[in-house]
Amino acid sequence: MIMSKKDKKEQKNEVKNEGLQELEAKVAELEQAKTELEEKIAELEDKNLRMMAEFDNFRRRTNKEKLELMDTAGERIFKEMLPLIDDFERAVEAMDKTDDIDAVRQGIRLIQQKFLSFLDKNDVHPIETEGADFNTDEHEAVTTFAAGEEQKGKVIDCTQKGYKLGEKVIRFAKVVVGE
Repeated sequence: MIMSKKDKKEQKNEVKNEGLQELEAKVAELEQAKTELEEKIAELEDKNLRMMAEFDNFRRRTNKEKLELMDTAGERIFKEMLPLIDDFERAVEAMDKTDDIDAVRQGIRLIQQKFLSFLDKNDVHPIETEGADFNTDEHEAVTTFAAGEEQKGKVIDCTQKGYKLGEKVIRFAKVVVGE
């Protein structure tokens, strides 16, 4: 069957129209996908901004709490020390009013025990020095002393006690070391 020019032209137009309709459908589909992606991007940007603001608020709040904690951390220690100061004041008054030196000694020893108990309760402990090996992490050598081979590198004497808060040295023990 032979097609006329008119039929061929109509057939070409139909093919073109079908192609155009397909292209238009694809373009509409792509535009819809583009719109959805733009909405998704806007939503994610909004979430990101909110998350950054929330994190910034968290960071500020945490820093504020840390500062408040540092400001009030010493308060508890000082409150616990006030009874010790009261005891010392009473001891000084008693020393002025009495001639009984043994009673004064006993009172001072009680205050010392109370203070040592306070330190222990707050995890402050003295650094052991008697007969210990010299350790630069805990001891500060004030001087050396010729003490013989068996005492070499050992602590001979402690001139000032050292203390640890937990495992952290807060004051090194000043010692004489044997050489």
